[in-house]
Amino acid sequence: MHRYFKSENLLFLIALGFGVYHLMVVSGLLAVSTMQTRLVHLMLALTLVFALKPLRRDLSGSRADRLVSFVLVLATLAASLWLLVRWKAIAFSGGLTEPGDFYAGLVIIVVVFEAARRGIGLILAGITLVFFCYPFVSPYLPGLLNSRGYSLERMVIFLTTDTQGVYGIPIGVASTYIIVFTIFGALLSRFGAGDFFFALSVRLTAGLRAASAKSAVIFSTLIGMVSGSAAGNVAVTGTLTIPIMKREGYAPHQAGAIEAVASTGGQLMPPVMGAAAFIMAEIVGVPYISIMGAGLLPAILFFGSIFFVVHFQAVKSGLEPVKIDAEDDRSTLRVLIEGFPFIASFGTLIGLMLAGYSPFKASLWAMLVLIGLDLAWQRKFDLDYVRKILGGIAEGARGVVTISAACAAAGIISGTLGITGLGSKIAVLIDIASGGYLLVALFFTMVTSIILGMGLPTTAAYLILATVVAPALVKLDVPMLTAHFFVFYYGCISTITPPVALAAYVAGGIAKADVNKVGWTAAAYAVTSFFLPFAFVFGPGLLLQDGIGENLLAVVTGIVGTGAVAAAVIGCLARPLSPFSRCLACAGGGCLIIQIPATALLGTVLLLGLIVIESRSLRAATKL
Repeated sequence: MHRYFKSENLLFLIALGFGVYHLMVVSGLLAVSTMQTRLVHLMLALTLVFALKPLRRDLSGSRADRLVSFVLVLATLAASLWLLVRWKAIAFSGGLTEPGDFYAGLVIIVVVFEAARRGIGLILAGITLVFFCYPFVSPYLPGLLNSRGYSLERMVIFLTTDTQGVYGIPIGVASTYIIVFTIFGALLSRFGAGDFFFALSVRLTAGLRAASAKSAVIFSTLIGMVSGSAAGNVAVTGTLTIPIMKREGYAPHQAGAIEAVASTGGQLMPPVMGAAAFIMAEIVGVPYISIMGAGLLPAILFFGSIFFVVHFQAVKSGLEPVKIDAEDDRSTLRVLIEGFPFIASFGTLIGLMLAGYSPFKASLWAMLVLIGLDLAWQRKFDLDYVRKILGGIAEGARGVVTISAACAAAGIISGTLGITGLGSKIAVLIDIASGGYLLVALFFTMVTSIILGMGLPTTAAYLILATVVAPALVKLDVPMLTAHFFVFYYGCISTITPPVALAAYVAGGIAKADVNKVGWTAAAYAVTSFFLPFAFVFGPGLLLQDGIGENLLAVVTGIVGTGAVAAAVIGCLARPLSPFSRCLACAGGGCLIIQIPATALLGTVLLLGLIVIESRSLRAATKL
């Protein structure tokens, strides 16, 4: 019996209970209040963080690590249970508290800091600490940053007994949308969606030039939609795709860069768009289906750009179409038939959301369709089938714990911004620094977003950017949805922006290439992404927020523009480009992407000139 009473079995049961609890809540089988759901969610999430993440990497498994983690787990449980018992009395009394509420809240603040440090890293914990300390030092700061300040007791009570702090919107989204989708993603993985997506992507690109890289892009997109982590997506898909790309002829740093960019873009692709997009829907106050619609064309342009990049790179490197070695000789139709449970589950997800169901309800039905169809396809109900389901639920629950720690930390930031008015002051500072010029303000916002997003998972990065930076653009009359998409995109691509490029680092390790070279190459391959958010602001058609004609024009100019910029980055079209032709391609493509009528016309003229020049050069080379 001793083998059953191991710590990993206990953690599995806690994670399983964590996942089952939330599935019962979102399905309506368990009726609990919003505050109760958030309190229980954070309590269990922090417990798992302390159990799974060591105090320090070099202390992992040591007696000191186990002792400290055990104390933190007890503190988390005690403080959370106290607030669970007290929250109704506090709410019904209009906010009257007692000393025990302060001490419980203080414990929650401390454990959230430690969970953010363990789960995400020092960067997020440090940023959160800076914002938390602001009310205590603000009376001594000059100018616009000066404030009357607040006491420690006032801050702790506000942040832990109200729904504007630790238990605010971010943790609310984690306890509904995100955990259900992480469980959905884990179930897809357990039932073999990864093998299906890879087999399908290989067959869709077989025989094409740069087939391995193009299959890597498709595969990473499909997996990235449900993974919610660029670095995690690289770790899952890169082990399959990077060696194949190297075998086809790509240099190690090129293969790593392609995988890093494709994995990053998976979080931009509807219908799931990682986890951050669900939070965006709550903050902006629009249905998630609107977020999906707005994100569709930019995602297509992002992946269109990387497709152009890998193709032009293959032409420049002289790579010829090759047949990719598949693990089996099944036809594409056979693969589609065997993968029908995955296709049907995604179809259910999208169809129900289009029909008006909430994302978590739609994902719940998608899970049931996946489980039911797998049973019907395999015609085999056994212990392994049950293990897949239970293992998927537990794995999905474990996958959300670090995101929940980030959401709780972001709640501290947003709560501090709200109570002190610091958020509006940051917006004023960007407004003053830009002189009221929108283009300058967008540039400052871009730089701030990339810096704040470096080293953070996309969800954590967006949470900070949405509360700190996005209001500055709204103040300059940028539509709220556009402003949030602007910072969301830069939060995503910060994972491939040196000097801190997590996705590129993971890809570099798999490719056995210099990680800095992988990072800079990935940033160059994704250069279109640095243009796109500016284009959102000046051309609403890119977010499909304009009329039908304008939206269609945005599709055409966007695709042509991204292709031209990709050609300029690689320095090749049908043949290598001269420096002058590269400048023409970059300028023309950039003008088309920006979407302003005058620049679109200029871009068209420049690209027509490029075509004429290259056609003459190609004819001259052919005669020789």
